[in-house]
Amino acid sequence: MANELILIIEDNEKNRKLIRDLLQVKGYQTIESETAENGLRLAQEKTPALILMDIQLSGMDGITAMKQLKAAPKTNKIPIIAITASAMTHNRQAMLAEGFDGYHMKPFNLKEFLADIDRLIGNHAA
Repeated sequence: MANELILIIEDNEKNRKLIRDLLQVKGYQTIESETAENGLRLAQEKTPALILMDIQLSGMDGITAMKQLKAAPKTNKIPIIAITASAMTHNRQAMLAEGFDGYHMKPFNLKEFLADIDRLIGNHAA
């Protein structure tokens, strides 16, 4: 189950480091992007097993980026988890209705966050 590649699209360096360190300790490989635009390119090039997408990014927002990924033949089957610090702007049901495969608010409940990642990567590999 471990060793899969996860793309982290997050514009906050501290959040990226926290997520990267957590995933790498659990045996996952990670690649990172500060912007949705670069994240889209990396997803096309590397075809990760999972994408963690911040919603509030400078430039293109995470919802727009997710929709582009879901519309592209090469990336449309990659599960995408929405991550956000803003409970007021977006809620779980709205994000799942938009097309995300999971939703987590910062700060994460680590056990639930990792369980969701394991669940989605397991579904992706099947």
